[in-house]
Amino acid sequence: MPRRVGLPGASELFRTTDADVIAREADAARAPSAVPDAVPDARPEPAPADGRRRRNAVSHSGRVRHDEKITVYVSSEELLALEHLRLDLRGEHGIAVDRGRIVRAAIASALAEVTDRGADADVVQRLLES
Repeated sequence: MPRRVGLPGASELFRTTDADVIAREADAARAPSAVPDAVPDARPEPAPADGRRRRNAVSHSGRVRHDEKITVYVSSEELLALEHLRLDLRGEHGIAVDRGRIVRAAIASALAEVTDRGADADVVQRLLES
């Protein structure tokens, strides 16, 4: 008969033990979401003069729990440049962010620029060149 010891899981080891925090988390779980559902505008937005359709602007989500995940492959040089940017943001501007937040901010910026400038957007030009 093998002798195996049952060990606690990570959720038990790292669970919150403060009664006030537990009560607040339980209240938050029962409360309706603080973020209202998107309500469409009563009047449609006028189309841009050049005939392009304007999409809803997407802002980067910042530091929140995300439900979706993608994997992006980058070269060693791109990863090093991203890490240098992260360190520069921290050292020069006092902004402590992780690489994911930088990427989400860059995606939001690219989406907004394509919405505003269309084919003249920097990201469109870079994609046409590659």
